[in-house]
Amino acid sequence: MITIAAIATPLGRGGVGIIRLSGAKAYAIACQLTGKSGFTPRLASFCRFYQADGTVIDEGLVLYFRAPHSFTGEDVIELQGHGGMILQNLLLARVFELGAKQAAPGEFSYRAFDNDKMDLVQAEAIADAIDATSAAAASSAIRSLSGEFSQHINHLLEQLIHLRLHVEAAIDFPDEEDVDFLSDGVIQSKLEQTQRQIQQVLMTAKQGQLLRDGIHVVLAGRPNAGKSSLLNRLAGQERAIVTDVAGTTRDTLQETVVLNGLTLHLTDTAGIRDTDDMVERIGIARARTAIEQADMLLMVYDVTRDIDDDATPLQLAEQLFGELPAAKRLLIIANKSDLLNNINNNKHTSATQIELNSRGYEQVHVSCETGAGIADLIEILCAKVGFHPPENSLIARTRHLDALRRTADCLVDAHEQLTVFQAGELVAESLRYAQQYLGEITGEFSADDLLGKIFGSFCIGK
Repeated sequence: MITIAAIATPLGRGGVGIIRLSGAKAYAIACQLTGKSGFTPRLASFCRFYQADGTVIDEGLVLYFRAPHSFTGEDVIELQGHGGMILQNLLLARVFELGAKQAAPGEFSYRAFDNDKMDLVQAEAIADAIDATSAAAASSAIRSLSGEFSQHINHLLEQLIHLRLHVEAAIDFPDEEDVDFLSDGVIQSKLEQTQRQIQQVLMTAKQGQLLRDGIHVVLAGRPNAGKSSLLNRLAGQERAIVTDVAGTTRDTLQETVVLNGLTLHLTDTAGIRDTDDMVERIGIARARTAIEQADMLLMVYDVTRDIDDDATPLQLAEQLFGELPAAKRLLIIANKSDLLNNINNNKHTSATQIELNSRGYEQVHVSCETGAGIADLIEILCAKVGFHPPENSLIARTRHLDALRRTADCLVDAHEQLTVFQAGELVAESLRYAQQYLGEITGEFSADDLLGKIFGSFCIGK
């Protein structure tokens, strides 16, 4: 296999820069580069790195990991020099002259996967650990990298294989009493136990996906409702310009924050209204696009002016969005609630709250000026998206959830075929598909195009 090389540390000014090589020629390239006759595995050696004409490029450490006891399972060399961009590029160019090729994104991790040094979940966890936006996400990614998620999946796979063996044995030997699964209830019990465990893993994976991806939250409402003020409150800094002039926010503004362990990708939008200002109209159009793509909408309104006496927050939502968003996707924020005591206003009576609750909607009273209600808002938002990760949560991706759901559907079908129709062949077929879908998670069953997509998202050097 071709020997690959890449800079494994971020380009820029730093104390140390690392170039990684993997492949059959890695050891020989290191010897030629340094003029050394050899290296002891796992022992750092101080060396100078030379050009072809004998001039020194840099000096630093060489680490040698002999196959198969390396990250990729191949001979691996790490060249640790100074962290300047010029020096690193000169050293990498010399490595290419000596026979190495530029590594593709994720190629080191792919070789580790291909050489059975890790499964697909562990390989993905490398990228997830690097990209983690919170301590909880990083910790969960490391647990997945260590193999905890894979152990859960492999345990379920073993149970499915065991179930398939019993079912197919009963089909092949219908006269044997000890494999009469249609009447003794043993297979049904084992199948139901596996279904419960799949649901438990699915719930954990949902929390892991929220940890990894976070949620996209859009702040929407009329001009001067307090959207930008709320963004600043949640971000903990003055990210958005706030004035009393309607139409101050004319474009979308993104900010990523971590609140109670949940990553929020916040988008502040232009106030929605009819206007002849061409620039503001473009901003409102972008706001509507962001609203359509949001996981969660925070409809911010000014309790002192945005709702008429006979109107309700839900009617305002219909006016703003064209139709009433689903309750699971909309959280209503009643801003400037600190001013309610000074206003003879019946819009915020318990009757309004009863109407909202009866239709499954929630409203939070806040004051972006004083900060009152912000903690309640964060708590309700986390609860609304179902975020309550256990301490032992594991990082997960959308494809993991998809595979788990397809597995669960197959088990539901297998249970129906067993208990209703007693169709052994169809039970076996459903279990076969369940095993195949579950195996996709760790890479036991994976199409080449899926692998290419996964590893292609990695950074070069991993």
